[in-house]
Amino acid sequence: MEFQARGFRAVRHMCVALGLVGTLVAAGAQTLAPIRIGLIGPFSGASSDFGLPMRNGALLAVDEINAAGGYLGRPIELVIKDDTANPDVGLQRTQELMQEGVVATIGFCNTGVAMKSLDLFQNARSPLIVPCATGTPITAKFAAADSYVFRTSPRDALQAPFVVDDLVSRGWTKVAVLADKTGYGEAGLNDVVQALAVHGLKPVHIGRFDIGVKDLRDEVKAAQESGANVVFSYTVGAEAAVIAKARQALKWNVPQVGAWPLSFPAYIQGAKEAAEGSLMAQTFIGEPSNERRVAFLSAYARKFQTRKIAVPMAAAQAYDTVYLLSYALLSIRNGELSGPAIKHALENIKRVYYGVVTTHEQPFSRDDKDAISKNMLVMGTVREGIVTFAYAADRKKNLIIQRKKNAG
Repeated sequence: MEFQARGFRAVRHMCVALGLVGTLVAAGAQTLAPIRIGLIGPFSGASSDFGLPMRNGALLAVDEINAAGGYLGRPIELVIKDDTANPDVGLQRTQELMQEGVVATIGFCNTGVAMKSLDLFQNARSPLIVPCATGTPITAKFAAADSYVFRTSPRDALQAPFVVDDLVSRGWTKVAVLADKTGYGEAGLNDVVQALAVHGLKPVHIGRFDIGVKDLRDEVKAAQESGANVVFSYTVGAEAAVIAKARQALKWNVPQVGAWPLSFPAYIQGAKEAAEGSLMAQTFIGEPSNERRVAFLSAYARKFQTRKIAVPMAAAQAYDTVYLLSYALLSIRNGELSGPAIKHALENIKRVYYGVVTTHEQPFSRDDKDAISKNMLVMGTVREGIVTFAYAADRKKNLIIQRKKNAG
């Protein structure tokens, strides 16, 4: 309970600073209508391996905030919708959230699902904070000053250059890119091509494939014949495992690298020994590297009765997202929780939030809706079936909480 107590104190101290604590205490003896916040993601189906940790991280934070008094004595209530990683289902569930009167929404793990629903949030002037999906276009669709779409996950325009810089430093400059045909794969491919161009490089091979494919030996063989010395995969989990198994079948011993989906169980468990040594960008690795992370991991384990988080990044980013939203809400002292008021509050969070992933100091602004900057990334690798730090330098860097650098 030590972590929960510390979490309660953090919220209480914030309330004191905002002059709200008397209201919270007085409200303890009465029942007030909850503040309804949407939570949407893939909680069943192929993408649930990272959708469920996202949901759980949000639930953990809501429990802590409610125990500290919620918002002006009103509890926070999550309205949970399962988009099943299907864009059409996601659109329908988003319409339901708009009808059910949520003040803001946290969600989406799949870029293509998010993109199909963004117009609904924007047109309704209803804030959306994305803690999971990383496709660059998500926060680029609308002009930043007018956008109601915020994000606490690292966009692929950060991840791709981060990984490419690492490849170049290793001398792996003959890059084959294998990307799926979803919005996520398309955007990620473009980010990799642009990142390579900064180094005067082009992919030696580009291969595309459909989601759900079970055999990619022909595509991987074409990459092998191109002379590539590294494979950069841009897809979500299961298909990345198909690539790894094809490399193994062809006895093509080159590294496979990518964005954060190479940390997903669908990849690691699906590829088994073929996943060993894979490299990927990470904001949070589930190791007790400082007090905040020790406490978060312990609290998560207690609440969900598990010794391992399937995708720690998804859980930690969602947890921090709920707290950032609560900081914004608690700065609205007149109780007017309109979409424009919450948007303005998110863009002007005054208090520093000491989070699990990072220390958030002015995470958003009128002209910047992405909370994560490149300096917050570390390189992860698969060792004996788990994700850990690729480099001792990254492990050491992770001991020092990085704050946002606007250069991205």
